[in-house]
Amino acid sequence: MPRERISLRPALTERAFFYFSEFDGTTVLCRVCGDKASGFHYGVHSCEGCKGFFRRSIQQKIQYRPCTKNQQCSILRINRNRCQYCRLKKCIAVGMSRDGKPFQFFTSS
Repeated sequence: MPRERISLRPALTERAFFYFSEFDGTTVLCRVCGDKASGFHYGVHSCEGCKGFFRRSIQQKIQYRPCTKNQQCSILRINRNRCQYCRLKKCIAVGMSRDGKPFQFFTSS
């Protein structure tokens, strides 16, 4: 089966079909940015870039500058490095965690 090249306009959102990449129907995509996943890392299918970003963020306990766009940045392969705050937020939202289990948030009463 020949590969189909999908080209999308940058104005499309995260729900855009296959995130500006080639797709052959068997490729597993990164749950964070939509790039080709390299494996199952920290509990989700993710690419090397998002795996490394999440690892550094957690190990070094990095506090990123708050997002200047109301914490609603679209995280795609082509722009995943623009807002570290929203990228880490999305890593956690899709289920990444140090031990492969979802983070649990507790509120104090």
